[in-house]
Amino acid sequence: MKTRIAKDFRWEMGHRLPFHDGGCQNIHGHSYRLRVEISGEPDTNGMLLDYFDLKTIVQPLVDMLDHSFICDESDTVMCAFFRANPMKTVFVPFSTTAENIAQYILEYLKKEFSKINNKRVEVLTVRICETEATFAEVSSSIF
Repeated sequence: MKTRIAKDFRWEMGHRLPFHDGGCQNIHGHSYRLRVEISGEPDTNGMLLDYFDLKTIVQPLVDMLDHSFICDESDTVMCAFFRANPMKTVFVPFSTTAENIAQYILEYLKKEFSKINNKRVEVLTVRICETEATFAEVSSSIF
C-alpha cells in the first residue's frame, strides 16, 4: 500500500527579485516553511522512513539557508555588496523566486536521498511557503 509521510522545517532568509516591478525588487526576508513529503511502499514493519532519518537528510540544507541571504549570481548589485561585506550568503544561478527555490531544494534533496539505501521511497515532494498564504510545490521520482 502506497504511503506518504512528511516533515516540516522552518528558517529565516533574505532575498530580492531585481526584475520585479513591485516591492520584491527590494531586499526583504521571509520566515520560510518547508514541507518535505515522500511516498512509496513501507517496509514489513509499516515504516517508509524514520522521521529522524528524514531530518538528518534535510536539516543540513536548512542550516545552510537559515539567516542567510540567497543571492542570484546575476544580481551584480548584491554580489558586489557581499564581496565588499562578507556575510552569510548562498549564491545560486537562478532568480530567487519561490518556484526556483523549491526546485533547488528538490534537486539538492534528490541527491541526498540517492545516498541512502532505501529503495522504498519513490516520490519526493517539496513545498516551500514564503508566507502563511503562499507556496510553491514541486515533485519528482527519486530513482
